[in-house]
Amino acid sequence: MSIEDKLQQLAEMREKACQGGGAKRIESQHAKSKLCARERIGLLFDQDTFEEIDSFVMHRTTDFGMDKERFLGDSVVIGYGKINGRLAFAYSQDFTVIGGTLSLVASEKICKAMDLAARNGAPCIGLLDSGGARIQEGVDSLRGYGEIFTRNTLYSGVVPQISVVLGPAAGGATYSPAITDFIFMVKGTAQMYITGPDVVKTVSGEEVTHEDLGGAMVHARVSGNCHFVAENEEEVFQMIRRLLTFLPQNNMEETPLVATGDDPNRRDPDLHQVVPVEPNKAYNMHEVIARVFDNGDFMEVHQHWANNLIVGFARLNGQSVGIVAQQPAYLAGSIDINASDKGARFVRFCDCFNIPVITFVDVPGYMPGTDQEFGGIIRHGAKFLYAYAEASVPKISIITRKAYGGAYVVMSSKSLRGDINYAWPTAEIAVMGPDGAVNIIFRGEIAKAEKPDERKKELVQDYRDKFANPYVAAARGYLDDVIDPRDTRPKLIKALEMLRNKVDHLPPKKHGNIPL
Repeated sequence: MSIEDKLQQLAEMREKACQGGGAKRIESQHAKSKLCARERIGLLFDQDTFEEIDSFVMHRTTDFGMDKERFLGDSVVIGYGKINGRLAFAYSQDFTVIGGTLSLVASEKICKAMDLAARNGAPCIGLLDSGGARIQEGVDSLRGYGEIFTRNTLYSGVVPQISVVLGPAAGGATYSPAITDFIFMVKGTAQMYITGPDVVKTVSGEEVTHEDLGGAMVHARVSGNCHFVAENEEEVFQMIRRLLTFLPQNNMEETPLVATGDDPNRRDPDLHQVVPVEPNKAYNMHEVIARVFDNGDFMEVHQHWANNLIVGFARLNGQSVGIVAQQPAYLAGSIDINASDKGARFVRFCDCFNIPVITFVDVPGYMPGTDQEFGGIIRHGAKFLYAYAEASVPKISIITRKAYGGAYVVMSSKSLRGDINYAWPTAEIAVMGPDGAVNIIFRGEIAKAEKPDERKKELVQDYRDKFANPYVAAARGYLDDVIDPRDTRPKLIKALEMLRNKVDHLPPKKHGNIPL
């Protein structure tokens, strides 16, 4: 056979590999409003930069007629390329090949991509569209999942890991995305669940659809498993590309710097009017964020879950930062179980990848109630506290209004190793709100008064005048400054520049025991 013949054979085999499960199955995929594995890769990576590897790998199983179901590349496409001009690795499950099920060789391919990503210090993105474990391979397939889970765990905090659910992900297949840093899902086509609707009906008698059990909005709003939701596949890949612009390549890099053109000395003449004079009146913290950060560009994480807390990424003078902020317009910004988990996970991600954390505080306390106490608010709330205390990245906080009790402490306070702590003149810092404090301290005096309501009102106002302000904390050094709200942006930028070379260490240990 001549070299020309061999090259022709190579070209034919490569073309065959690119066809996946064949034209008919590709048509079926498109009919479900789903793209194929290589089409997805094309949208994720910069044009003509993706290099596929292991395109000729095939499974080795002969049982149950599998010797007649062999495809070049098997059920996953892996490789590397550039996203926004930076190196990235990916694997994309191919539903046209045996339903995208995980064979032993498919797991070996995925692990190869993950190992290469970790060795080369680059993000790894998994595009999931699979029927789960390949039943015909039995325990070999299960072992393959275990190998993937192990790498997800070992490389956590080493390189960013992103999971994109584009079709079904059932059973053990859901645990890999659960360990990764961020999960994206597409409405209508993506589902995640441990047991499907048929098993649920058999065991519990409940009848539920695939979408209602594990669809994108269920996980975005109810379970909190999903961080980002897209309307379609084209949108989801643009969202991933945007997220990566905020992230370093690995845990040894600093955050990216992007020229945004927004003046670092820009003051906002109206920012002081955002917080209402009335202490119990709601306002939207999103407005504060939009006014302070570069060009109002904010990529919110977990947008649909635990809305009393806002987390996400933005830039200050071009530098990527993580934002954690109460949302007074929802549950008054109080901290509950879900907000604790949401905040703790986000702060720990930022700390893993050297992303400074900017915290906006307006918190009346932890959410009261038996459902919260019985659900473990103590344990969940401790996660949030633990994450802030453990984090060694630059931590800057701004108290815009309320900061009461333990909730004040947890929100990046000085005693949790907060670096710079600011407050607006509207801040109220105390063990509890004036009304509750007066009820405890002056209970007897109020009861004996001729006009209890009027006396209580006087005492509440007196307490507010003496304690519900930022100056007591500032006098003790717990606040570094009380600032004009209009100066918030330049103040944050200068503090961030000062903290650029911050070095902070944890005591020598294998790892801490966060209260999971």
